[in-house]
Parts: sequence; C-alpha cells; structure tokens
Amino acid sequence: MRLAHALIATGLAGALALPGVAADAATPRTLVASPAQLSTALAQAHPGDRVLVTSGVHTAGLIHIGRSGTAAAPITIVAAGPVTFTGSGGFDLSGASHIVVQGFTFADGGGLTVPGDAKANRITRNTFQGNTGGADLSVKADDTEVDHNTFQNRTAQGVYLQVVGPGAHDMAQRVHVHQNYFYNHQYKGANGGESIRFGLSGRQHAVADGLIENNLFDKADGDSEAISIKSSNNVVRYNTIVNSRGTLSLRHGWNTRVEGNILIGGSTGIRFFGNNHVIVNNLVEDTSGPAMEFGGGEVRDDTTSGTDHEASDHCVVAFNTLSGSDNLVWYESSKKFPPSDDTLADNILLGHGTAAATGTGATLHFTGNILSGSAAGSLPAGSYRTADPKLVRDAHNLLRPSASSPAIGAATGSFPQVTLDIDQQTRPSAKDVGADQYNSATPAHPLTPAEVGPKAP
Repeated sequence: MRLAHALIATGLAGALALPGVAADAATPRTLVASPAQLSTALAQAHPGDRVLVTSGVHTAGLIHIGRSGTAAAPITIVAAGPVTFTGSGGFDLSGASHIVVQGFTFADGGGLTVPGDAKANRITRNTFQGNTGGADLSVKADDTEVDHNTFQNRTAQGVYLQVVGPGAHDMAQRVHVHQNYFYNHQYKGANGGESIRFGLSGRQHAVADGLIENNLFDKADGDSEAISIKSSNNVVRYNTIVNSRGTLSLRHGWNTRVEGNILIGGSTGIRFFGNNHVIVNNLVEDTSGPAMEFGGGEVRDDTTSGTDHEASDHCVVAFNTLSGSDNLVWYESSKKFPPSDDTLADNILLGHGTAAATGTGATLHFTGNILSGSAAGSLPAGSYRTADPKLVRDAHNLLRPSASSPAIGAATGSFPQVTLDIDQQTRPSAKDVGADQYNSATPAHPLTPAEVGPKAP
C-alpha cells in the first residue's frame, strides 16, 4: 500500500475550500500523508476532530477507524487532495459511529461497506467508479446518510448502492440518500445492475423508513430497474431519471410513497407490486415503454418473503402527468392474481396513438382522469373524460398546464394524502388534475449534474 507523500504546507486552506468541507477554525485538524500516519491519527481521534489526507493512491488493506464521534461532533476524514482507493484498499468502519467519510475515490476494487454496527455515519462527496464487487457502496447500518456522491462507469454485474441490514430479514433504518449522481451503468446482463437496490426479497416486509430524494440518474442501463425498492415504508421523491433503461420499481414490500419524481425518455416509467403504495405528483414523459405499471403477481398478500411478484392491491395512483408512445397505463393481468382495489384518479394521460391502457384488474377505481391523444384501450367507460389538457413546455421543456387548461380546478377526488404538487406548492381545495397545480412559478425541473455529486453546493 502507498499514499504518495504530497505534503502541502498550506493545504488546510485548500481543503477547507472544498464544497461542504467548511469547519470552524478551532476544529482540531491532523494532516496525514501515509497509511501509517492515517491509521495512527484515526486511532487517536476524538469527537470533533478532522483528519485531512493528502494526495495519493492506497492499493491494499483496509484502514480501521476504531473511534467514534458524537451527533454534535463527528469525526471527519477528508481527502485534502486526490486520494484514490483501489484493489482491497479502503476504510473499515466496524463499530464506528458518527464518522464522516468525505472526498475520496473508490475505483477498481471492492468499494465501501458500512457494516451493521457502524451507525449514524455519513458518506459524502466521494466518487465510486469501475468497482468489481457486489456493490460500490453497501449500507447495513441505521441512520446512514449518503449524499453528494458520484457513482459512475460500472460495467461489471452489481449495483451502485445497496441498502440491506443486519441478519437475514432486517433492514437498516432511516437511511437517507440524497443529491447523488448515478451515471452510466453499462452492465449488459438481464438482472443485477440496479443503480439503487433498497432491500432484498427476503427483507421485503421489514420496515426501513428510508428516504431517497433529489438524486439524478442518467444512462441507468445496467438493469431494467434504476431504483429497486425491496423493503417497506419508504419515500422516493423528487428524483430525476433520464435517458435510462431502468425504471423506478417498487419490486417488493408495502406502504411506499413515490412523489414528485421526473422521468424522461428511454424506457423509463414507474412500476409497482405489493400493497398500499401512494404514487402521486410524478411527471413521466416521452417513454418508449409503459409509463405506469400496476403489477400483477404469482401471489397476493405475500407471507413467505419469496421472489414471486406480488399483485398490487389497495394502491393509489393520483395527480400524475403521463406522456409516452406506448401504453400509458398497464394493468398486468396475465398472472394468477391481477391488480385489485387500486385507484387511478385525477391523472393527465397524454397519448401518442397507442391505446392509453391495456390489461385489467379486480374492483378497480377511477375518477377525474383526463385522456387525450389516444383511444382508451382497456380503461372502462366513466373512468376518464376526453379533452385536450392544453399543456405547454416550460423553460425546462417540461409539460405544464396553460392558463386555459381544462385540468385547472377539475380534480374530482379529495385525496387528503395529496396536499402539494410537483413544485411542492400547496394545492387548494379545488385541485388541478395532473402533477402540476397551475401557477406561473415553476420551481421543479430535471436535476442537472451541477446540482448533485461532489462539486454541487
């Protein structure tokens, strides 16, 4: 192992100028330039300390941290210059809590693992690229924050970010994933190349209370699922998926909320299996595959935590704007158990010739939907009205209702679970149909690389 001895006598000021690195001048800092120095500094670190690592390459062996900070005074390990871990190099976080790992590159090796006994740590402003292990970053611990990282250029089977938990069936609790850039996942296999896999089949009924928000996915082509949720009670909101093979998929688990996401191009759409999901205020545009899939299953109300698809039951899909060249809505009814007791309400369905819906289900509910540009397909009479929604492109090329849109004030259900629109503006009692409550202010937009990843504000 080696870290190049690029000691920088004035390096503290430069390190503190990095995005997100600002610290009080009185914060104890240690500048290290070799693995031995780093190990010694970490063994002696106290809450509130900052260990700054100068430029170099670390090729072999994990560096054990062995100390913990506190919630108010974490121990921060910062790359003060370009520091790359390759091969088996990296950090051993076992037993360490309230640690911040910031600014490193994990390349051509096993990535980084946050073990189950390493709680309340933060992984921020790092770059993960070209790793060959099962996951670039694997999180098993409660209260982990994963933010402002870049995951890029993976060609081997495996995922960028995997969140699991202790034991065989539990999930890490309250993991927060935000402002990350997931780019160019090019594994070409049929399965096993998700950008985010949040859970596993055997953990699907474990309550995770995870939050995935404000991330950008571009060329998420390693799997048919860019975001794969396989646990329960999560929130997936305000993410952008563009130019991707991968969908936003609730593959296993119950009670997840999908809100305010922007999905554009590729075969991108939203698909879901399991019970009691709420899918609202999303904008799905220009997809070559179905924009919204209500999953059918080999089982209903899963009790075995197996790998079978579970039929979608008691789910609400409301106030979304869906546009694409394929079916806008697919009720997957070819399996033993079709979708049942699901609601499609107050959505704008903007077709481009192909029938708006295919498939059917049991005891389905409809109200307030506006259909334009396509025949209804399998949508039953009374489940929609045909009208031009008079959508226009905003400055970010997103579809928005114009001032004369018949969607304005036309929602017919109360839906108390929908209080905001895609712009996070409050909806009045007379809600508009679709993702956007008409307003001249349009803050929601597709995220750009400048707004996520290590260099973002």
